[in-house]
Amino acid sequence: MNLAPLRHRDYRLLFAAQFVSLLGTMIAYVALPYQMYRLTGSSLSVGLLGLAELLPLLMTAFVGGVLADAVDRRRMALATDVALAAGSGALALLATTGTSAWQLYAVAAWMSAVGGLQRPSMESLVPRLVTKEEVPAASALAAFRGSVGMTAGPAIGGVIIASAGLPAAYLADVISYAVSLLCLWMIKAVPPADGAERPSLAAVREGFRYARSRQELIGTYVVDFVAMVFGMPLALFPAMSDWLGGPSVLGLLYAAPAGGALAASLTSRWTPHVHRHGLAVMLAAAVWGAAIVAFGFCATLWPALACLALAGGADAVSGIFRMTMWNQTIPDALRGRLASIEMVSYMSGPLLGHVEAGVVAAAFGVRTSVVSGGVLCVVGVLACGVWLPRFVRYDSRN
Repeated sequence: MNLAPLRHRDYRLLFAAQFVSLLGTMIAYVALPYQMYRLTGSSLSVGLLGLAELLPLLMTAFVGGVLADAVDRRRMALATDVALAAGSGALALLATTGTSAWQLYAVAAWMSAVGGLQRPSMESLVPRLVTKEEVPAASALAAFRGSVGMTAGPAIGGVIIASAGLPAAYLADVISYAVSLLCLWMIKAVPPADGAERPSLAAVREGFRYARSRQELIGTYVVDFVAMVFGMPLALFPAMSDWLGGPSVLGLLYAAPAGGALAASLTSRWTPHVHRHGLAVMLAAAVWGAAIVAFGFCATLWPALACLALAGGADAVSGIFRMTMWNQTIPDALRGRLASIEMVSYMSGPLLGHVEAGVVAAAFGVRTSVVSGGVLCVVGVLACGVWLPRFVRYDSRN
């Protein structure tokens, strides 16, 4: 891997803050659906967590994007970290005193709403802390950080839940936010660009106008959205673990895609030599869908984990090229607003995918839900290539 961006002190602090926070988030990411499934015994109830998280995200994401372009991005990250820590503390309290499904939905909605405010500021910090030439390496490092966090976090979460219980898992998330806050506090101020617009609906509309004018950007949003809506079976993992080995394998199912992503990011030094970024994103998303189809036919654990790892590796490759396109081409004055659009596509896809997987599983069975989703993912991605020709032809050398 190219480690050049790590020579910048503030980037190192940001990288550490995001990594530690991600570990805690992934511990809670395993704990919350597990708690809901044990509380209700329903994959549909687990899938509806996605709907509970999606609606607040849509309400706050574009506000977060406008604020990221209008205020100090570091201060925005600090304030929202405090609010996220409060949400994890509430989950720990509910796990200790007893809870109901609606309370879990309510806290999940709060966490998603705050995340919608935070992510645009966090994502738009990176290009201000590294040089333009280091952006592809920073994208690969982000994929590496994500894959390690999403591999280790669920595994740690499974161990904590099994040995110390759900409250301890949520408290681990609270601690991770405390460490993240410390790192963010030490980063220098990152004020808005000169002449930055004040938050307004007109500023939001300007971000959308810019995105619509760039078909290659629209392609990165739509392809990832399609892949995640139809090819994201995470809501079914608690049910699938029942025939793949029981609760002890649940953490492995969540961690396997991240393990594949880790392998892809560790071998990512080849990516700067690829200039057809749009085509690379489309092909990687198609491989994701095909791997999910194969996963749906697996009857034993190790082939299932291998298919999930392949899917995760393809997703990491797609993410590297999507981040490179965004960070190399979007003006800094619009970066927060475009990051909010990216976040909505990136986050709403998996959340709607949880709902889609839960509904189809309730109607036709878990295995049918997985296989049909993977098939629709491949078909949808190929259709995007036909619909968005400039996205497929995009070449960073032009």
